[in-house]
Amino acid sequence: MNEALDRAVEWLLNHQDVAGWWSGELETNVTMTAEHVLLMRFLGIDLSPIREGAIRHILGEQRDDGSWGLYYLGPADLSTTIEAYVALKVLGVDPTNQPMQRALRLMHEHGGVAAARVFTKIWLALFGHYPWSGIPSMPPELVYLPAWVPFNLYDFACWARGTVAPLLIVISRRPTRSLECDLSELVTPGTERLLSRIPGSGPFWWMDKLLKRYDNLPWQPGRSHARRRLVEWIVTRQEADGSWGGIQPPWVYSLIALNLEGMSLDHPIMRRGIEGQAGFTLSDQRSWRFQACMSPVWDTAWAVRTLRLAGMDESHRALSRAVDWLLREQISGGGDWQVRCSDTPCGGWAFEFENDTYPDIDDTAVVVLSLVETASGTEVGAAVERAVGWILAMRSRGGAWASFDKDNTRELVYRLPFADFGALLDPPSEDVTAHVLEMLAHVNCPEKDRAIVDGLAYLRSTQRSDGSWYGRWGVNYIYGTWCVISALVALKSRYPVQDMIDRATGWLLAHQNADAGWGESCHSYEDSSFAGIGRSTPSQTAWAVISLQVAGMGQHPACQSGLSYLRESQQDGTWKEREYTATGFPRDFYINYHLYRHLFPTMALAGARSD
Repeated sequence: MNEALDRAVEWLLNHQDVAGWWSGELETNVTMTAEHVLLMRFLGIDLSPIREGAIRHILGEQRDDGSWGLYYLGPADLSTTIEAYVALKVLGVDPTNQPMQRALRLMHEHGGVAAARVFTKIWLALFGHYPWSGIPSMPPELVYLPAWVPFNLYDFACWARGTVAPLLIVISRRPTRSLECDLSELVTPGTERLLSRIPGSGPFWWMDKLLKRYDNLPWQPGRSHARRRLVEWIVTRQEADGSWGGIQPPWVYSLIALNLEGMSLDHPIMRRGIEGQAGFTLSDQRSWRFQACMSPVWDTAWAVRTLRLAGMDESHRALSRAVDWLLREQISGGGDWQVRCSDTPCGGWAFEFENDTYPDIDDTAVVVLSLVETASGTEVGAAVERAVGWILAMRSRGGAWASFDKDNTRELVYRLPFADFGALLDPPSEDVTAHVLEMLAHVNCPEKDRAIVDGLAYLRSTQRSDGSWYGRWGVNYIYGTWCVISALVALKSRYPVQDMIDRATGWLLAHQNADAGWGESCHSYEDSSFAGIGRSTPSQTAWAVISLQVAGMGQHPACQSGLSYLRESQQDGTWKEREYTATGFPRDFYINYHLYRHLFPTMALAGARSD
């Protein structure tokens, strides 16, 4: 039984960086690479170093029907397909070849560029291949709005505000640069009149009409100053690695906006931003590709927890190096979170290597758990105390926690014609709240009792009638249910939660697949009747097995057969998983964390060792 665990532990140790951290590839859909190609063309950067590898990557992800999707085995996605096609054409792929023609047929069948999302249309507008009149207007003067006024920048989630701020410059400038190729074929015949149509109705539709009239006036008092204020806002949020927000969307649009405002490519800010992107690229014999983000803090915290559960002594060099690295990564400075939580010093961790502006509650809670399970001493105690204080201060109304901000719930932003991309807000979620409650169960803090009571009330109110919980950051109900069960079990000795645990484990037992694994497709975000339904995957099977183990059901036949599934599917000490089991934005953006397939099955095997 322990042979599979030993192999998995050895694999994990072999993949630790000498500095102490772990970070697996963060695989997403091809738009990250495609948009990087378009960014380079817009900025006039030579494409030849990445051309062949990027072509292999994009074509390698195309499906038989000619499409590209948001996730493995997912349906065709029009906007993703358009961006992939355009990037390939920019890279010099012959548009008459079979893969390109299949893609073009599919795009026409789905309505062509007129039916694409706003962000895809913006990319085409940058090169004169979509009319700016068909892009919803967003005035740069929004930068002046205080935090209590609707539609201010802080009404948007951190990832959205970091994208919206530079786009306010881009949309008001309405630039066009040469793409050096024609894209007229993207327009499905008969849809030409739709290209200038702004979606939506009511007052926001009329507001867009008025803004467009203003955009076309020869004199726009105050607009130049508003753009200068936005430049200041953007520049102050550039991270040490050159990124913005540690993620691709605000990064690329910030570079475009700053360039439009007069910063040349050799300006220190632009140069740092462009050079920093090299750290987010992966290149091998298979392809050249751009990652949307990197996850070293998250991966390291879970790796530490996994090794401790596997019985590794806290004095082991791998663990001590990881703990030292995590302690160095704790953030003490300010950030946008202070807009609604101004009186609390930071003690959080971010997801990335360099993202000090945006520490997040989810990472911080899991890092604290990894520290209290692994290390002790004055330095660790002080770090944990700062982190817990910050997390408690970041609690939203209603007693739950979001990821990055407090009370980021003003849903009015979704009424904007611009808002056709799902996640503009960062409301409290079941999985983040569960990680916080699990953390609070393991720390000493006199203020935690009220927070726990309120958090449990939130989880009780959000448990579905079938016993499961929604997963905001992992796919989906299996992930959410695992997170919450882990928290409830940690608290059940002091709080009446057993009934919730019983209903949740009952749901898991009812959704085991015939092959003894568990799986769930990203389609469950579109249709909740698909909760817990999908091809078995190592990570999702592990979440279910761990849930049963911590709930005291480690010897249940379902749990034992799930462990057999994990042992039998192990290959060379690890597991293979093509499916996307993590979530960026539900319904819009999904992730295949390459370490999920390893960390969580290893945790499940380690849990069996202690049963």
